[in-house]
Amino acid sequence: MQVTLAALGGGTPETMTAGCTAALEQAGCVIGAKRLLEQLPRGCTENRIAAIKPEAILDEILRQNTDCAVVYSGDTGFYSGARGLLPLLEKAGIPARVLPGVSSVQLLSARLGQPWQDWNLVSAHGTECSVLAAVSAGRPAFFLTGGVLGPAEICRRLTEAGLGTLPVVIGERLSYPDEAITAGTARELAAGTYAPLSVLLAEAAPREKRRCPGFPDNAFLRGDVPMTKQEVRAAALAKLAAEPADTLWDVGAGTGSVSVELALAAPEGQTFAVERKPEACGLIRANREKFSAWNLQLIAGRAPDALRELPPPDGVFIGGTQGGMAEIVDIILQKNANARICVTAIALETLSAAVAALTEHGLSAHVTQIAVSRSKPAGKLHLLTANNPIFLITGNCDA
Repeated sequence: MQVTLAALGGGTPETMTAGCTAALEQAGCVIGAKRLLEQLPRGCTENRIAAIKPEAILDEILRQNTDCAVVYSGDTGFYSGARGLLPLLEKAGIPARVLPGVSSVQLLSARLGQPWQDWNLVSAHGTECSVLAAVSAGRPAFFLTGGVLGPAEICRRLTEAGLGTLPVVIGERLSYPDEAITAGTARELAAGTYAPLSVLLAEAAPREKRRCPGFPDNAFLRGDVPMTKQEVRAAALAKLAAEPADTLWDVGAGTGSVSVELALAAPEGQTFAVERKPEACGLIRANREKFSAWNLQLIAGRAPDALRELPPPDGVFIGGTQGGMAEIVDIILQKNANARICVTAIALETLSAAVAALTEHGLSAHVTQIAVSRSKPAGKLHLLTANNPIFLITGNCDA
């Protein structure tokens, strides 16, 4: 028995390769999604079996005594079910060959007259994906859409994140007689209705140039709100060691300097800045936009209550607690016992409360003191002016 995994391209004859057409005409059985079986070219067998899941397809193949063709839409190498079937065929000792097709990426690229080699290719077809992470990668983002994440929902999420002016192109039913190409901004297209067979191309979102942690203090909009200074911020970021897909909290976010840097360090994840003061919330919004930290979400409220509905964190920076240290740490560790925690303290009472809260949960509280002095001109001389010593208290971090 010979099994051929054949891609039908866009679903119309002109997007199917001659090799795929020949394989389908020679096959004694064709297996695939019902929609695809209805689009087969003339001359194909009537022995057609609707199946989608790899295990179900393998079961049908094993029942046949003839060569089989398994059909897929688009290209077999681009988010295709072929990836799930090939290992099963190999394990069963059934020889298989794979024939590629014209993908929706190629079709949209051709319609727009743009090369697709630099696009960030993402599947949102029947699965969740990080829309903000996709457009923040520095390249145009191409989305296969379907299910919950259709074109309108992607545009809505972009708009809610502050990217409503981002240019977007939606391609509907590409290669079919009623295909449609619609261009506009994310905000303009968020209210539209689009065909289930749609793809979306979004331009790359503006982003801050990547650099090492610890932006200069004067890079942030500050007002009269206290801010974690550059040297302390860099040390705290090193303690938290954010991974690209981490979920991160900044409790008592102030100007949002730490929040912004956490969001930039974890572009595939999400960062939540929790702050109760209206002036500080305004600064967080402004700094979020200034640094293009689109995956940063402001939670305007007071901890610990504002933390209860947040997703479990991988890392938490605590810059202010208003006396709620113990309960804040309780909530963090209830959501994720392995969450990395870094607390900054100026007062000895805050230091004591942080150590007590961490040790209450059986964690080793590691304490580091940072004393920073900065030069200040005095006539022809330069003198050092000391800032207040800062304590970093960490738990679940490699000290």
